[in-house]
Order: sequence, then C-alpha cells, then structure tokens
Amino acid sequence: MTQRLDGGAVLVVAKEMDPAADLVVDELSTLQMPVMRFDMGDFPQGISLTAEHTVGPWSGPLTNDLRTVRLEGVRAVYYRRPRLPLITDAIAEPHYTWAVDQALAGLLGTLYALPVLWVNRPEVDGIASHKPVQLPVAARSGLRTPRSLVTNVPQDARDFAASINGPLICKPLMGGPLNYEDGRRNGVPTHLINPNDLDHSVGLTAHLFQEWIPKAHEVRLTVIGRKMFAAEIHAGSDASRIDWRSDYDSLTYKPCEVPDAVRAGVLRWLDHFGLNFGAFDFAVTPDGEWVFFECNPSGEWSWIQNKTGLPIARALAELLAGG
Repeated sequence: MTQRLDGGAVLVVAKEMDPAADLVVDELSTLQMPVMRFDMGDFPQGISLTAEHTVGPWSGPLTNDLRTVRLEGVRAVYYRRPRLPLITDAIAEPHYTWAVDQALAGLLGTLYALPVLWVNRPEVDGIASHKPVQLPVAARSGLRTPRSLVTNVPQDARDFAASINGPLICKPLMGGPLNYEDGRRNGVPTHLINPNDLDHSVGLTAHLFQEWIPKAHEVRLTVIGRKMFAAEIHAGSDASRIDWRSDYDSLTYKPCEVPDAVRAGVLRWLDHFGLNFGAFDFAVTPDGEWVFFECNPSGEWSWIQNKTGLPIARALAELLAGG
C-alpha cells in the first residue's frame, strides 16, 4: 500500500545509490517535510503517472511502490543525475528507442511544467556545465579567469603556448570518465603540457589549453541559493598539485571565508544561468587572489561535507522546503 503525501512534497529525483541524495532526504525528514524519492529509470515499469491539464498546471498522481504525490501539491524538485526511463525488453527496435523518448518527454516534460523551485533544472544545468560557456560569463561577472584556448588546430595550439611563455595545461572540456571494455571507469585529469608535444593529435578532437595558475591552494565553493560553503583544498602530492582529483588521499581541507568580490561574482554567474546550486573550483594564488576554474552545476558535495562538517545538506533541504 502506498503512502499518500499531502502538504507540499519535495521530489528527489536521483539514482538509488546516491549518498548526496541520501543526505538531503535525511535532512528533509528532520524538517518533517514530505518527500518522494525516485529514479526516472523506474519509469514507466515501476512508476505510474496520470497528469491532466485543463487551464492551469498539470494535476494528478505520481506513484511508485511506496508513495503517491499529487503534481499540483509539489513544493520543489531536487534533480540529481537520474537514469533514463527503462522500457520493457518486450518492445523491440526501432520502437524501443521511440518508447524511451516518449517516457522521458512524458515524465520530465510534465515535471518541467510545474511552477516550483528546481535544484537545478536539467536543461539549464546542461548548458551551464560546458567550460567554454562558463569562462566568458565568469569574466563578465567580475571573476578572474585563466587565459584559455579551445582548438583542434596544432599550429594554433603551439602559437598559444608561445604567447603564454610559461607552463601550459590541458584539461577536459566537460566532465565524464573514460569507459573501458573491462568495465573500468576513469576520469581524465588536468595535466601539464610540453609545447614540443603539440603535434597532429591536437587535430583529432577539441582541446582546452590554459595558462598555469600558481597557487597556494585551491577552494571548492558550494553555493545553495544565496548561501556559500567554502573549503580550502591543500595538495600533498605532485599529482594533486596539478589536479587534486588525481590523489584524494593526499588532500587536507579547511573551511574558509569567501571574499566579497568573489561572492558577488559567483552570484552574478549563477543568476546568469538561473541556477540554485553550483560547485565552484577556484585556485588561490600566493598573493591571495581567487581565480575561477569551473563550476559543476550538479557537482558532488557529500565528500566535502564529510571532510569539513559544512552543513551543505541542511542548506539544500531548507532551500527545497522553502519551495
């Protein structure tokens, strides 16, 4: 028997094994806020949707094996990397792919239309996640950014390296690991580049090159609404000094304050995209200047909360509960 949730429920749309979503659900429960958590991968086989439109927003029940929520009673949506809908194998191609698209449009399209708070709307998240989009917006927002080049032209890469006349790095243009045939998944780290190695392989795909920023340490800045939670990340190995994601075991952390100018720039950046959450990465130079590297609009944050005690999950729950 399913439990009917009344009084303005929060939808948490995430994979079953997601520690960040777990923390948010726990905090919402502490706030005595009705919550329905589900993964879009369970639709349509394990979730039912009946949405009706007359002149206002969609209304009707959304139900899984535990709970039922009325769409017109939803307060907010926390959307965090769910799976795509999973259709029964009884449907063969080409109708299988068509049915997946229908399920996605039916469920996500209906949720899109709800006039509620999102953290974050996935279509905005997708646009804002690309580094070539992020960097000019950051500069216009008053944040310092590294000199950067996106190219697939080897000679242009060599010319850029010569103009830098100093250390050069190459980093992925967007997140996502490599998937190997044996099932391993491994991220592509930022790495230092020897300009003499810029050969024809640059032409095989787009590359992002940047000047190396000397740094005393780095900062992960997690922003929820208008609240900011910043932590210094101090590298303890050569690999982590280039990319701290390369050696988590060597890192130490310390909560820190955000300079007023950086705070204002970050809020302008989020407002530009219409985001309610962002996980920002900054370098802090030996002179104390903050340099914007990137923002992940659906970035991980549970690990930094566990390492520092920063109340990130609580702030997310309070934002969602406010609706």
